[in-house]
Amino acid sequence: MAGGGTAVLCQVLSGTGGVGKTQLAAHYARRSWRERAVDLMAWVTASSRESIVSSYSRLGADVAAADSREPEQAAARFLAWAETTERRWLIVLDDLADPADLRGLWPPANPGGQVLITTRRRDAALRGRSRVRIDVGLFTPAEAASYLSAQLAALGRRDDPVQIAGLAADLGHLPLALAQAAAYLVDLDLDCAAYRARIADRSRRLADLVPDDSGLPDDHRVALQATWSLSVEHADRLRPSGLARPMLHLASVMDANGIPLAVLTSPPVLRYLTDHRRVGVYGPSDSVSAEDAAGALRCLDRLSLTDHTTDSPHQRVRVHGLIQRTTRETLPSSVQDAVVVTCAEALVAVWPMAEGDPALAQTLRANAEALISHAGTALWMSGCHSVLLRTGESLGLTGLASAARTYFQDLYDAACQHLGRDHADTLTIRHYLITWQGEAGDLTRAKAGFAELLADRIRVLGPDHPDTLATRGDKAALQGRAGDPTGAGEASRRVLEASLRVLGPDHSQTLTARLNVAHWTGVAGNPAEAVTACEQLLADTLGLLGSDHLKTRAVRLHLAIWRGEAGDPVGAASDFEHLLADQLRVVGADHPQTLSTRHDLARWRGKAGDPEAAVSGFEQLLVDQLRVLGQDHPDTLTTRHDLASWRGEGGDAHTAVSELEQLLADRLRVLGPDNPDTLTSRANLAYWRGKSGDPAGAVVATSELLVDRLRVLGQDHPDTLTTRHNLAQWRAETGDTAGAVVAESELLADRLRVLGPEHPHTFSARHHLAHWTGRIGDPAGAAAALAQLLADQLRVLGPQHPETRATENSLAFWSMEAERRHPT
Repeated sequence: MAGGGTAVLCQVLSGTGGVGKTQLAAHYARRSWRERAVDLMAWVTASSRESIVSSYSRLGADVAAADSREPEQAAARFLAWAETTERRWLIVLDDLADPADLRGLWPPANPGGQVLITTRRRDAALRGRSRVRIDVGLFTPAEAASYLSAQLAALGRRDDPVQIAGLAADLGHLPLALAQAAAYLVDLDLDCAAYRARIADRSRRLADLVPDDSGLPDDHRVALQATWSLSVEHADRLRPSGLARPMLHLASVMDANGIPLAVLTSPPVLRYLTDHRRVGVYGPSDSVSAEDAAGALRCLDRLSLTDHTTDSPHQRVRVHGLIQRTTRETLPSSVQDAVVVTCAEALVAVWPMAEGDPALAQTLRANAEALISHAGTALWMSGCHSVLLRTGESLGLTGLASAARTYFQDLYDAACQHLGRDHADTLTIRHYLITWQGEAGDLTRAKAGFAELLADRIRVLGPDHPDTLATRGDKAALQGRAGDPTGAGEASRRVLEASLRVLGPDHSQTLTARLNVAHWTGVAGNPAEAVTACEQLLADTLGLLGSDHLKTRAVRLHLAIWRGEAGDPVGAASDFEHLLADQLRVVGADHPQTLSTRHDLARWRGKAGDPEAAVSGFEQLLVDQLRVLGQDHPDTLTTRHDLASWRGEGGDAHTAVSELEQLLADRLRVLGPDNPDTLTSRANLAYWRGKSGDPAGAVVATSELLVDRLRVLGQDHPDTLTTRHNLAQWRAETGDTAGAVVAESELLADRLRVLGPEHPHTFSARHHLAHWTGRIGDPAGAAAALAQLLADQLRVLGPQHPETRATENSLAFWSMEAERRHPT
């Protein structure tokens, strides 16, 4: 190792578990850093491909401005950086479980780079191509005896050299076992002969151990397991007595690379420790406290059974994988089932409903996935345990909609096997699967999925079951997202009627149904009616739930939005200012709901006539979203989109174009070409391209977008209709006003059919059509059309609505033009 340097790109320390590979690698890394032989030293836990990608992604975030929330892309960014940088680096890949996990992830060749791998594997893939394998074996008998003698001497002990040599042999000359034995001997004041007798008495318990593919030789594992068993016994005698053993049971089924301390001190864990404490042997039977649980972890740490880390607030307790495995395999099945269920409940207990901390979410998912891999049927004994749902939901809520869809597909397959297709929990998993299909952009498949699920829930649960009503509500919402807000509103009203009848007016689902009705009423073109509905709902939620309840705050958010859409942007901005103050107080500055409220506040400040305030608000929000959510989170991308648009509204169209071009590239990479948000980026890029002085380019881009929106969304989707309007507008800007009149006339007919005569988009089409009619030489026709439009807007929107006032101004202009051309 010392002579490797840059002469050999990759050195692989290979050997059985416990021989000191990690210690050797750590010594080399510390020395390299201390001697300033490297500029960057990265320690990567390589026990799985996911762990490698996760570590690479964090490194990519640190050195290449990548987003660790999109692990694969961030990992690729890190590897690209490592290949081209002039900085000297050392990457340690510790505990590589399978060389296949490095496929496509091998650190690149770089004269200034070094790679050091520790692994139990000896595959051919670990040799050749600048890779040199260094086999790390056990101590020789003389080395083992010398090491154990030195360890005992350092602790102030001397013993019979013959017994020391015999104990070294009993422990298989394994460095880890020797180190633990020395600590155990001193703490319990035993000599080597007495300790050897204990090992002999317990050796039978290892007879049934069966190694897996990456396991250790049997002759070494017997001695090591005996050492751990005795260490557990000693840890269990330390104060708080009787807790170390059951705590190790719990730690044995979670992520070896880091278990949050909050999980191991949560109420479900405390109940388990209280029930499984060895009271008759070790002391009082009082309920175990969080302080007691932390003390049990310290006991395990003293006996080197666990490691406590402080480099991450969410990965505090690490347990060697071999200790975990041998611990699990000594548990009776009934105890292991109880351990699994306890850990599942502990994860759920500490898992926040809102994914506001990506690092915590990733750590909890890693622990849940480890738990699931050891659970057998324990998480299905009483139906689907909620931790299974929470794990998949976490993927989606952190912006990984496609990963959530895949997870729930696998979970659904497992549920069919364990519970059957018609079990209520299986149907719930289907609901999640369909939801994330829609969030991943597959609206067509999601619509069909909800229709099929609804039929099955009606058949299995009945039409009035709360789950059936929930499916009806989500099916209606998807109908609206797919371009039919009127139909969504009608369906939501039917759901509300059923909820009132079945659940009553005060039930949470009924309140949600009322909010859905208000929302789709507004989207369908009746914002004033939506305001009234939200005001009534807010009064009820305040009385039932209080001002700080999540649902109350959600109603306030919708009320502010529809107040703005109804023509009062100043009032909307004021509402969001007050809501933001409450969000900060109730959930904190970094909570996703708070960030979302800041987004809405910036938007409505802009709509209220202050584009500079909008730009400033979005700039500050973007900094925090990049820190909290990561650069590829959908909310972060949306903020970038709106920031660029408001730069344009503030007069900087060229910057808007540049930023939207960069955003489009990122949305294509993260979301794919057919995602609605990607299509929206293309629409706004075309718009600002036209505003920056390139109307011909806007025509081309909008024409191409129309083809894709027709294919993805269909001809009657509101976004498709808007694209047709934009295309007519840019044709007019290029001089083809007559063509714009024809196109807008056809669009108006379709908007009347799809949206109805009183929808804001229908009013907009009438306004533009009248304007272009005047521009082609018919000011009297324009004035007549605008007079009819004004009468309808006064009736529907009222005299103070911005669109009504805009029509009044246009009517005055074209009336003057008509009078000028044909004076009376």
